[in-house]
Amino acid sequence: MAERQLNLYTTYSFTQAYFSLNEADQKALRKRIVDEVSGAAEATFLYSIFPTRPDSDFLIWSAWGADEESSTHVAFEKMGTVVQGLRTYIQPMQTLWGFTRVSMYARGKSEQDMDPYDAERSMYFIAYPFAKTKEWYLMSMDARQGQMNEHMKLGKQYPEIKQLLLYSFGLQDHEFVVAYETNILPKFSDLVRDLRSTEARRHTAMDAPIIVGMYQTPEAFIR
Repeated sequence: MAERQLNLYTTYSFTQAYFSLNEADQKALRKRIVDEVSGAAEATFLYSIFPTRPDSDFLIWSAWGADEESSTHVAFEKMGTVVQGLRTYIQPMQTLWGFTRVSMYARGKSEQDMDPYDAERSMYFIAYPFAKTKEWYLMSMDARQGQMNEHMKLGKQYPEIKQLLLYSFGLQDHEFVVAYETNILPKFSDLVRDLRSTEARRHTAMDAPIIVGMYQTPEAFIR
């Protein structure tokens, strides 16, 4: 597995041209979407979005190894070409992307880490952009570590929730993309509520908009 990975979460809305197709042609198009986006990435997962958000119908999570200098360019070129060919029927609504890297606050791997190459996915997927305040980065490393220890300790109380953190400094309008997986959506809401009262919350500058998706196998998406 690549040491550094590129992950891209893109939400899409079906266009009026799609809804003008008959049922058989709609199904054929959904199969084309699955076949072409799967061929453009090393790992691909699909999620239905509506009715959790009114602006999107589905989300595609794509992942690639990014250790080589050309890896990101090749990945974006492949995905861009695929989507461009489908633009009559699907409209990209939001993209969240970034790279994995070793955390400066946590030691080693955790059983709660999401693996983009794991074939088994949880029922629900949540993602949002995230940024810290300027004051956060002016604090000492020890002070930040202390607050993150509190944050991580609380997260371990919810073992049924997994997380993947992407770094997007200087690449998007935020600094991170935070993604979660769980089979129990109310538990995730409980976790976020509990995190609101941690000291690190004082230094949150952005954590919206939130995307909630429901996992679909390729067969379910096509059907």
